[in-house]
Amino acid sequence: MRGGGWRDHRQVIGGILWKLRTGAPWRDLPERFGPWKTCHERLRRWTADGTWDRILATAQVHDDGTPVQWTISIDSSIVRAHQHAAGAGKKGVPRQVRRRLIRRMARPSADPAAD
Repeated sequence: MRGGGWRDHRQVIGGILWKLRTGAPWRDLPERFGPWKTCHERLRRWTADGTWDRILATAQVHDDGTPVQWTISIDSSIVRAHQHAAGAGKKGVPRQVRRRLIRRMARPSADPAAD
């Protein structure tokens, strides 16, 4: 076994929760949680063997003895679109050429090779 013993579970769970809460890439995990590969691999293993589901079930808040259901909502204001989805022009293509291409694509044509 390389590197000795296991990293502290509490530290790893903190790193996993940080990643899930922020949505940041694993490689951006702060150093205080240890190596990102450790947290990623532990989540992968725990998900595969059902441990992660048991951790979440234990941590889940209960209201009058009934587990509270978690609902996740994604708001479009936090979903980033690619720059081309916003209508940004391509580098190196003059504006007049772009306009001509846009007009040509918008014009109905029976034979596309005629353009």
